[in-house]
Amino acid sequence: MAEWDTERFTSLVAGLAGTDRDGAERAAAAVLNTLAEHLTRGEAADVLERLPAELQPHLHTPGPAQRFGVAEFVRRVAAREGVDLATAERHAAAVLTVLGQAIGEDEFADLTAQLPREYGPLLSGRSVVDPAEAFVARVADRAGMTVEEADRLTSAVLETLAQRIAPGEAADLAARLPLALQEPLRRGAAAPRHRMGVADFVIRVAERAGLDLTRAVRGIPAVFRVLRDDVGEEFVDVTVQLPEEYRTLVDSRRSRSSP
Repeated sequence: MAEWDTERFTSLVAGLAGTDRDGAERAAAAVLNTLAEHLTRGEAADVLERLPAELQPHLHTPGPAQRFGVAEFVRRVAAREGVDLATAERHAAAVLTVLGQAIGEDEFADLTAQLPREYGPLLSGRSVVDPAEAFVARVADRAGMTVEEADRLTSAVLETLAQRIAPGEAADLAARLPLALQEPLRRGAAAPRHRMGVADFVIRVAERAGLDLTRAVRGIPAVFRVLRDDVGEEFVDVTVQLPEEYRTLVDSRRSRSSP
């Protein structure tokens, strides 16, 4: 493990997270401390032996494993670092990406198997290369809206979609998206309306986004198009749960229309 000394670990974190050495050290400590709270002693021990010696104390597990979701994980990292949630998410994704390289593919696979599927974006490093802001910017570009309008529209579409599809499918979809885009899916899944028709869908989205119906109808397909581009085959699993009348919204060709 000489090649994986602390200097190399923190340098890679700094590059991925866009911070300096001190920031990378704080991020590594915060993320490893939080990860330790989620792991059993046996799980942590397997990772510990592959980490640089200076980083090993951060993965010490003094008590039983605490099982918590990715949102709580990021909140704990943010509190430990003294940064906002968006920064904590970026730092967590960077540290976990480097951790995967440091401990090896097999050990990292064993580690990730202990975490809920909603950790997917952080574990894959997706949040580093494609954060929620990039998603919203692409919606704005396709829909001919301001970024602020696209942000409201994206949140409204995801929340309303989660009401319409099965809770398990909403969870699968959330696991493929950045943390900021998971929250509206959880809100929607908590208040299901599985028989919602397309007209009701559009009305709910428009109300939530603060847009008139015409603008909502023209903007919703942009959200679906970007969603399809980002989640791949998972998008098919989502759309098969929607009746035929939804095709006018899901059809990617509609998302290319100008306002």
